[in-house]
Amino acid sequence: MQGVYVMQENTSQLRTWTFSNQTWTLGEFPKLMGIVNVTPDSFSDGGEWLAPADAVAHAMQLVEEGADILDVGGESTRPGAEPVPTDEELRRVIPVIEQLASQTDVPISIDTMKSEVAQAALQAGASIINDVSAFEHDPQMTEVAAGSACGIILMHRQGTPQTMQNNPHYDDVVAEVSEYLFQRTQTLSQLGIAAERIVIDPGIGFGKTAEHNLSLLTHIAELRANGHSVLIGHSRKRFLSKIIGRPIEERLAGTLGVAIALAQQNTDLIRVHDIAAVKDALLAWKRLAQP
Repeated sequence: MQGVYVMQENTSQLRTWTFSNQTWTLGEFPKLMGIVNVTPDSFSDGGEWLAPADAVAHAMQLVEEGADILDVGGESTRPGAEPVPTDEELRRVIPVIEQLASQTDVPISIDTMKSEVAQAALQAGASIINDVSAFEHDPQMTEVAAGSACGIILMHRQGTPQTMQNNPHYDDVVAEVSEYLFQRTQTLSQLGIAAERIVIDPGIGFGKTAEHNLSLLTHIAELRANGHSVLIGHSRKRFLSKIIGRPIEERLAGTLGVAIALAQQNTDLIRVHDIAAVKDALLAWKRLAQP
């Protein structure tokens, strides 16, 4: 990874993530981010939680099941998804975030590439910005983040939802994704955003083949080599069909298997649909791995 300052990896080393006047210790047991898609066209649960009341009820169920973070999104970023106008994205997510902020202390993340949506979400009660473009889609996103104490998740993707699965290519996917995320964190740090506020996400399924995804999922230590905590979002994704040969509605077991493999690599955060099942699997794994 040319140009990357590499720290000696210690898989037992604990890390911290600071956001909105709180500091989390990461690395001992994965934190679970529950997915709350307020969209009609998300790849797995599009349309299920489109009404604000339904989205809030779903999110509160995820909290009951053990979610550490609620990730609310109003624009699908699945392959082939069309952009959503800002006004429509705001209409979808802000009422949900406002209601959740009044009902739970679990941190709320806004899954958006738009600075206007991020700003409104922070004002409504969100405390984390999760941007699949790593703050490159909207130049004003950095100003929004710099003006708050929010947590930041930067994700790698190759291309856009319309193009990213058109024959994605890498010479060395782990090195190239790591280098990109390192450069993005450096850019934000130079603009005054503290490194301890940033988590990185290699973007499973975002401009990657199944083999690319598997390479990234088995090299968490390399992704974390520059000191940032790592979030993985693999839940129900298409690459699992290459492993288990199952349609999307039958990928829970595959999702659980990958989650355990990620926990064995001290992955910091895992973004999933099925919080209860994943948490149960991880608790069972931990009990046997650390009797």
